[in-house]
Amino acid sequence: MTNSRQNRNHNVLNTDRIGWLLLKLATPAFFAMFVQTLYNVINTIFVGHYVGPLGIAGLSIVFPLQMLIMGLGMMVGVGGASLISRLLGTGDVAGAERTLGNSFSVSIVLSILAVIIILPFVDFWLRLIGASDAVLPYARDYLSIITIGAFSGIFTMALLTLARAEGNAQVGMVAMILGAALSIILCAVFIIPMKMGVTGAALATVISQIVSMIYLLSYYLTKSSYLKIHTSNLAPDFKILKGMFSIGIASFVQSAAGSLSAMVLINMVVTYGGDYALSAFGIVQRLLMFAIIPGIVIGQGAQPILGFNYAARRYHLALKALTMAAISATLLSTVVFLVLYLTPEPLIKIFSNDPQLVDMGAYAAKRMFLALPLVGIVMVSSQVFQAIGKAVQAFTTAIVRPIVFLIPLVLTMSHYWQLNGVWLSFPSADMLTFVLVVLLLIPIIRGFKKAATAEKQEDTGPIPANQSLNPVESSRIIK
Repeated sequence: MTNSRQNRNHNVLNTDRIGWLLLKLATPAFFAMFVQTLYNVINTIFVGHYVGPLGIAGLSIVFPLQMLIMGLGMMVGVGGASLISRLLGTGDVAGAERTLGNSFSVSIVLSILAVIIILPFVDFWLRLIGASDAVLPYARDYLSIITIGAFSGIFTMALLTLARAEGNAQVGMVAMILGAALSIILCAVFIIPMKMGVTGAALATVISQIVSMIYLLSYYLTKSSYLKIHTSNLAPDFKILKGMFSIGIASFVQSAAGSLSAMVLINMVVTYGGDYALSAFGIVQRLLMFAIIPGIVIGQGAQPILGFNYAARRYHLALKALTMAAISATLLSTVVFLVLYLTPEPLIKIFSNDPQLVDMGAYAAKRMFLALPLVGIVMVSSQVFQAIGKAVQAFTTAIVRPIVFLIPLVLTMSHYWQLNGVWLSFPSADMLTFVLVVLLLIPIIRGFKKAATAEKQEDTGPIPANQSLNPVESSRIIK
């Protein structure tokens, strides 16, 4: 009984080996994110080679709505994860488990709402984004199936982030690898011998997400997880929901803002370049998804570390985690930039061998990725604000790039430089976002430094397993 209780009280986040812990959490998160991104683009690769540019254009039209659906899962996952990691930092395991249960319930409700809002009005949404008569049939077939499977997409995205919050990034990595492997196999079967086109690509995506979801659910339902699922915790707790949405809404707003900016971009691309330019834009978007992985996964790895140590008042460790994450993300983003900028053609040929499409995609990539080295810090910063419960800063960073900077820039620059203006609006927005994020980070860093200096306890190592904040302090985490 004693050993069981000790295991129950131990958490992997309770350590002062920040570099080791960041590597431990970020490495599986990298493979999970890489594989997740891979199986999000596998269908584009198969469609590009076996359906053609119009098929890629159809998937590109659907992308903003697909991003919005995934944003619902991220909202639950990020908001719940922020609460869970901070509650674990205070030793409040029961509160963390209530948050986990509420996250399950909210995911179900949001999945139902997504289907009700999108499925009956598929053509309306696609026309609004900019689908032409030639592209509409491809986009319609793909979106209808993706929307029907919204439950698996939302639930999988939420569970991935929640598992990471308790310090287990490996389970998410395994779930994504399972999904990616199955997606590749199903895409090959549905599209090549069965000739199902974009319908086969959509079915492969949904079935793969269902398999990932089942694996993640088994992690919790078979009692393998640190936190446990109790049916009593599925009932809504409005104090928890308030804390969850106050942070998670920033992630959803970011997805929604990204969807809105993508709609504007697609309209401008079609206006100045037609469906062929839209196909090129869709391919470069997929490359961009890979390009931002370093910043995202390092931020995801740092988030539970920051939340745990911030709640435990070990500010010197929180500052160390922030510093290491920012430096690592910048270095890796620079490496990715050099690869994409110097050799875009071979990467674009993975999606299509059409010479005109390859040339147009390479031209766009070399302009869209100009400010990529700055993106690492931007991605890490958004996770920092979420991890320590800074809702205003998290909300600001979520909307400022797509809404405040990107949309006005693409409208203005395309007016003067047409399609070239669309491509150049990306690095312009990235540079402005970087400046703003740094200005928001400076007070956080100063606060960490001041608090670390004022720490009274000489022993700043791991928290004893039986030590936690008092109930009043713990409850503040939820408020």
